[in-house]
Amino acid sequence: MSKPLGVGIIGFGRIGAEHAQWIGQSKLARVTGVFDPTIARAAVAGQLGLKVYSTIDELFSDRQMEAVVVATPTSMHFEHASLALSRGRHVMVEKPIALDLDHARQLADEAAAANLVLTVCHNRRWDLDYLTVAQAIRSGTFGRVFNIESRLGQWASCVGPAAREYRPNWRNEAAFGGGALFDWGSHFLDQIWQLLLPARPIRLFAQLRNNVWSAECDDLARVVIDFDNDAMALVEINTTTTRPLPRWHIDGSAGSAFSPYSPEFDTAVWASLRFSPADKPEHRTLEPANPGLTIADLFDNFATAVRTGSPPAVTPQSVLTTMTLLDAARKSARLGQAVDVAEPSRQ
Repeated sequence: MSKPLGVGIIGFGRIGAEHAQWIGQSKLARVTGVFDPTIARAAVAGQLGLKVYSTIDELFSDRQMEAVVVATPTSMHFEHASLALSRGRHVMVEKPIALDLDHARQLADEAAAANLVLTVCHNRRWDLDYLTVAQAIRSGTFGRVFNIESRLGQWASCVGPAAREYRPNWRNEAAFGGGALFDWGSHFLDQIWQLLLPARPIRLFAQLRNNVWSAECDDLARVVIDFDNDAMALVEINTTTTRPLPRWHIDGSAGSAFSPYSPEFDTAVWASLRFSPADKPEHRTLEPANPGLTIADLFDNFATAVRTGSPPAVTPQSVLTTMTLLDAARKSARLGQAVDVAEPSRQ
């Protein structure tokens, strides 16, 4: 591998600052600098010893900067990713890639036309609990899987430990792409359809409610999906409960399993799958999977994709089904009825 990949960061809120740390742990990438229009956040970057660009044009004029991380609020992902691609830069964009499937497709097409690498930070494809569930399903532990329930529960807004210097409540504002569905829901929907491959989602019903934390964004998101093999799945992000339900619940012809919730979002706790076989009165904890990629590993993978032309760990095409489900969930909630889900390649 040649010199480390120079990566600029657009947006230095909480997640942008975390990306700087992750890139710092990468063997194949380095931070060239940061752009954030909020003076206080730019100052934070400077205090950390990072170069600070005064304008976004200055960021793109730095020839050492070959790629960017888009870590701005969700509603800005498309604008900033598209701008970076138009300026000849490779892009890693925070999840979700955009607010809707059409914009996701447009970014994928723009990257392909310019021969640039576009990837999405769907790091939870390598969470230990997800990998453990996938391992158990693939090994036949459950037999024929016909029900998967994936949940996160807490009595706290999705805002979490946001940076206080710039609209710390933006995850509860519709104009910025806030709400539980776009936040944790985009990760969990991304996981759920892959667990049931090669089955495909065909129908979806969603309920999105703003009960406690926001007058305009969902703080309780429930999505039920029918698959073409008669399996069904549920994804629920409930930030309005004081009694969270299990992180996972899975039923199959050979038995069932659940894993406990963790208020610290500890994936090792979530990976503690307690299995009850259908043919004997026993309970056992399933063997955990091997650890998956870290986000630093994803930056190494990103750099390798840029240097060698190999596909990134998360391709833009691989998130189109996720975006299809997010679009369908919002449509279903708006109509108050189930809606059909078409494969992205057929739309």
